[in-house]
Parts: sequence; C-alpha cells; structure tokens
Amino acid sequence: MVDVCGTGKDDGVNAGDLRAGDVRATGQSAGVRAAIVVLKPGNAGGAKGGRIANSSSEGLGEERPPEVPEGDKQGGEARRQPPKAERRVWSEKMLAALAAGVKGNKWFSLIDKVGRMDTLERAWEKVQSNAGASGVDRITVEYFDKGSQKRLLALKEQIMEGSYQPQAVKRVWIPKLGSAEKRPLGIPTVRDRVVQTAIREVIEPIFEHQFAEQSYGFRPGRGCKDALRRVDELLKSGHLHVVDIDIKGYFDSIPQPHLMELVGEHIADGRMLKLIEAFLKQGVMDGMEYWEPEEGTPQGGVISPLLANIYLNPLDWLLSEAGMEMVRYADDIVVLCHNPHAAEQALELVRRWSEGAGLELHPLKTKVVSMEEDGNYFDFLGYRFKQSRKHQRVRRYLRPKSVKKLKENLKQYTRRNNGNSLEVIIAKANTILKGWFGYFQHVSATALPGLDRWVRGRLRSILRKRNGLEGRGRGIDHHKWPNRYFKDLGLFNLEEAREKLIRQSP
Repeated sequence: MVDVCGTGKDDGVNAGDLRAGDVRATGQSAGVRAAIVVLKPGNAGGAKGGRIANSSSEGLGEERPPEVPEGDKQGGEARRQPPKAERRVWSEKMLAALAAGVKGNKWFSLIDKVGRMDTLERAWEKVQSNAGASGVDRITVEYFDKGSQKRLLALKEQIMEGSYQPQAVKRVWIPKLGSAEKRPLGIPTVRDRVVQTAIREVIEPIFEHQFAEQSYGFRPGRGCKDALRRVDELLKSGHLHVVDIDIKGYFDSIPQPHLMELVGEHIADGRMLKLIEAFLKQGVMDGMEYWEPEEGTPQGGVISPLLANIYLNPLDWLLSEAGMEMVRYADDIVVLCHNPHAAEQALELVRRWSEGAGLELHPLKTKVVSMEEDGNYFDFLGYRFKQSRKHQRVRRYLRPKSVKKLKENLKQYTRRNNGNSLEVIIAKANTILKGWFGYFQHVSATALPGLDRWVRGRLRSILRKRNGLEGRGRGIDHHKWPNRYFKDLGLFNLEEAREKLIRQSP
C-alpha cells in the first residue's frame, strides 16, 4: 500500500488501514472521510463563512437547543452533496438548525442517534469496508460479520443504557521508514471502531460547520491536493516568507480536559460526552503491559482526526482573524506571509497560542523560511517546495521521505529471488507507480527519470539472477534488456506519464 499523501507523519494511523493479520501496511483510512457537510451560503468566500450564527432557525423556538427526534426522516440540502446513503443520520430539522444556528450553539440528545440501528449498521459497513486487523479481543472483521446483527443490537443496548466501555487498544510496532527504529501503531477492537465511527457520523457535521476554511485534513470533500493547490496559489501571489510549524507529538500530547471543554462548547448531551471521554481514557495493551494515557486522542481511533481538528480549530480562527494565511492538514501546518516581519509575528502568535494550549513546538523543525533566496525550501504533504533561481520561481520537488517510501513499497515486489513471472512483477509495480504518480504528478520533471531508472535496474537484477549472474544490473545489461524491452512489457513510465500530462493540459 502506498501512502500517496506522503506526509511522513507517524500519528493518527487508523487500524482500518491494516489488513487482517498484516501490521506492515500503513496509510490513511477511507473511514475518516465524513458523512455530510452543511455549509452556510457564502462559505466559499472565506473561512468565516463556516461559523454558525447565534440566531435560532424558524420554527425552533425551544428554550434550549432542539433535541434530535428519533423518527425524523432524512432530508435537507447540502452545499456539497454526499451520497444518499450518507444522509441517514441527520434529519431535515437538524440540517436546517445547522444552517441557521441553534440557541446557545449546543446540541442535546445526540446519544440516541449513535445508538440507532441504522447508524450502527452504517458504521459497521464502513469498518467492514476498511477491513483491518483484530484488536485485543482477537475478533476479526470476518468473525464479527458472522453475528453482526446480534453484536450491533448488543452495542445499541449498551450505548443507550450508558454501560458501553471501550476495550484496550492493542499496540504493535512497525518499522520506521529510513530507520532501524520502530514506531507504535494502535489497533482498537472492531466493536470500538464501529462505535467510534457511529459517534463521528453523528457529531462531525456539528463541528464541520465550525471549522475554518484553511483546514484541509480529514474533512469531507477536502484533501491533500486542495491544501497543496492553496499553497501554490499563495506562493504565486507573493507570500514567500513561510512559517513551517511542527508540533511535537501532537496526537499524543493533546490535553484531554481542554479537548473535552472544546467538545462541550457544542455538545450538551452528557451521555455523549461521557462516551467520548471513555475513548480518550481507554487503555493501551503492549504485550503484557497495560496503561491508560493521560494525554492525546484515542490511539488508532476513527474519531482521533476529528478530535485533533477540534483542538486546533481555535488556532485556525486566531490566524484567520489576524489576517494571516495558514494552510493546515491535520498537524502539518504552514503560514505564508508577504514579508519577514509578518512571518515572525505569525510565529510568535502560534508560539503563544501553543503554550496556552499545552502544546510544544519542535525547536528545530519549527522555523521561518524565506523563499526569495535560491535553494531555500520547506516540506509539506510529501512535496518539497524549493526556490529555483534558474526558473525564477518556487517549484515542487520530492521530499526525500516520499522517495524512500515509494522504493520501500516497490522493493517487496522486485526482489531478485522473486518467483513470479516478469509480467506479474510489472503488473504489481504498475499498481504502485500509477497510484504514486496520481498524487505526485505535479512534481518537477527532473525527479522522475531517476526513479524510472531505479525501477528498471531492479528488474534487470531479477533477470541477471535468472540468467545465473550475480549482483545488480550492469552496463551490458542495458543492451541485453534495453528500456524498450520493459516498455513492451507494459512497465509504467513516470517520465512519459508526466510528458503526456503536460501535452494534454490546456
């Protein structure tokens, strides 16, 4: 599996990214993408358009914010229309209240929506589609499926009774890219992934309506490419002084009490708050060792990205209201400014906010970079943005970690002792190369020929071994198995794909 987003971040990995019995693959779970987005008219005009007004909607004149009726039918219009199946949790009345704002900006009686069978069934469908390894209870997705209706009914009863208790998260250790070290990966049980997904389905639209425009990570209808496109726009408009922000161990260091205060600003359902807090407090099992974290979001949790966005949302609005241009994807953050003085002001503003929020900026990785100077660069979402004097502009290159990640993914299919036919090997390599190019197609063309040569070199080494020769592909092998030989076998060529893309562009 290729992490085409290439952030290089070790945090927030979802257990849904692991196939059963395989703890090697990592990446972002499709499950973190959201159920529904409701935007106020005019939100496209700027970040402030996403905030909820304090006025109550017509016909919702209760003394407190409206409860969620159990039997309401789904309806309402969304700015970005999700699939119909995604629109079963929020009723027409709730959508109208989101658009107009509810009294006190707080929502009551949400737990009944989490405990509804249709919500749990939708959550289970998403967990099932993401597959993933088993947790501490050793119940796999396949085994859960055999009695899924009974299991979901049991979850419904526990949620509505307030007796549901999350199980410990299983911690496994996987190789860290480019290092002999390993990094931890949290795998919740299947039942916990179902309940977390149901929680997210219910509360995400409330907070999505509060989020600022410059936040792109783990939000419906947004992604890495949108964030990269915005960075390009700002650089081209003269925002050449970049504050590159790195928060040390962000997902593991979020102060839980403050996080719950932020969640409680818009959710007044005590049972819902108690359930969310239970996931924050759920234990971690590492072999025979068990402990309960006092900081951070649920390890490997489906709701972790949403909670992480909630915690950083005040920073988004602080910079927005200060007139500063931030682009944030989860905890990958850059602030782009017109001059060095504004950049230093932005850095100081972020530093003061972080101290008050109980977070620590990495002293070496957090810095101001002037993109007016030749050779200066900053990394963002797998790309390296670098000033090129030759081209008189900032260009996108490959972050070294992105290259290592691609090669690591290809190596497992191109070892010299591979027993598959060359056609099968190339077919597997093509799947990786095409997915990788789909994300990195806007990289500088100079980065691609070297990768094409590396792939062909791996294939020539396989052919050498099959011909009784030792070592890697050598000069004479280029005549025996020229580039054309691999092209005829259908090997995907990154450089040619880039040239074709340029020819087709208007």
